[in-house]
Amino acid sequence: MSPIASGLRAAARRLARETAELRFGPPVTHVYRPLEYARRPHELYLERYGATEKRVVLLGMNPGPFGMAQTGVPFGDVASVRDWLGIAAPVGRPRDVHPRRPVEGFACRRGEVSGARLWGAIASRYGRPDSFFRKAFVANYCPLLFLEESGRNRTPEKLRKEERAELFAACDRHLLRLVELLRPRWVVGVGRFASERARAALAGSGPRIAQIPHPSPASPLANRGWDRAAWAALAEAGVCSARPPRRERLRSGG
Repeated sequence: MSPIASGLRAAARRLARETAELRFGPPVTHVYRPLEYARRPHELYLERYGATEKRVVLLGMNPGPFGMAQTGVPFGDVASVRDWLGIAAPVGRPRDVHPRRPVEGFACRRGEVSGARLWGAIASRYGRPDSFFRKAFVANYCPLLFLEESGRNRTPEKLRKEERAELFAACDRHLLRLVELLRPRWVVGVGRFASERARAALAGSGPRIAQIPHPSPASPLANRGWDRAAWAALAEAGVCSARPPRRERLRSGG
């Protein structure tokens, strides 16, 4: 294992420890911690694709119930992780499972739209994972999934102020460590929340911050052609070209 991947693994384990005992009150009734029960596929992802320094880090918000909560991989739509990233490994179970949100690991038959859109857009432009991960990486800011009694996903920004304080402090430290290891020129928030947290956590630390729309089906913009909107936002920020004549390669400069 490379020193960088080893550092990422140690940082993930530290984040898991620091968030393990945090407690969250109503309307949150269940908290899933995939860095614990899906550690094996998560660490395979770090070892395989986080072994070198990167030019760009795409930063998501937190696990989705049919994505990272199932596979341990950011934006971890099962089919995308298994078939394109080539990762599959045993997954355990959360301490307290919501009856409407079971964790079935790679046996889960439900897809995650956000993950399928993100990895699908990357695959269509880069072809092979190695071409993308040569200069880029995908991570999540927060490692926890929050569920309400109905099974509805509650996003981190909607937690109570005192709950956010401890959680965000741990997540900020982890993001700083990730940047120290990967040394990116750009951190691109996938959605407003991620870009705002990146600006807060990384102020003065070096990387430039950009933002692309979130691929969630809850977003009307995403449903009108998310991949085009995302590449256009990256091009406008100067991260990459909008319409490359060949397979996309993240610019080596700037």
